[in-house]
Amino acid sequence: MAPTKAPDSSRRSDRSRRAIHDAALALVTEVGYRRTTIEGIAARAGVGKQTIYRWWPSKAAVLMDAFLDLAGRAAEDAGAGPGAGPGGTGEPAPGIPDTGDLAADLKLVLRATVDELNDPALEAPTRALTAEGIVDAKLGAEFVHKLLDPQLALYVTRLRAAQEAGDVRADVDPRIALELLIGPLMHRWLLRTLPLTHAYADEIVDYAVGGLAPRA
Repeated sequence: MAPTKAPDSSRRSDRSRRAIHDAALALVTEVGYRRTTIEGIAARAGVGKQTIYRWWPSKAAVLMDAFLDLAGRAAEDAGAGPGAGPGGTGEPAPGIPDTGDLAADLKLVLRATVDELNDPALEAPTRALTAEGIVDAKLGAEFVHKLLDPQLALYVTRLRAAQEAGDVRADVDPRIALELLIGPLMHRWLLRTLPLTHAYADEIVDYAVGGLAPRA
């Protein structure tokens, strides 16, 4: 008689985690962050509440984990492209390209960021986390620490390299300079005033790089 194979508990746990992630993202998209509950996530995922509380202390932690997982999968599906914007993953990307052409490199990254912000699968949870982070200081700090800071650091690195190459003035603070790129993009995305396009991203870069360049 052939020996029976023991159940793979790690695989079962992975399936449960993925089901919980998917349930959390679906609910926050459908009913919003405030009306999303641990009970609702558990029912949607087909697990008990105790399973969720064993892994996460709160629904904010569940959603943050779910969003990081979603963004990571989106990056893999896109072939780990150069996206380094607010909608990107919390994992450090390989970095912003450095071809020697600062404007071209930044346009490549901002275009990828536009694509991420316009992706329906990423847009709803990103908006939910952004909005709730404004009123929930703890969630907002976690959102910045896990999602934004690792990506913004890539801009700082690229802008410092441009300073060393003489393409950006030495007196420019890279951390402030990157806000000239990200700020307008997020402003248009949050207010939905006008379409978020590649052409708009290119214009932002042209205006910003023109202001950062050494003066005659």
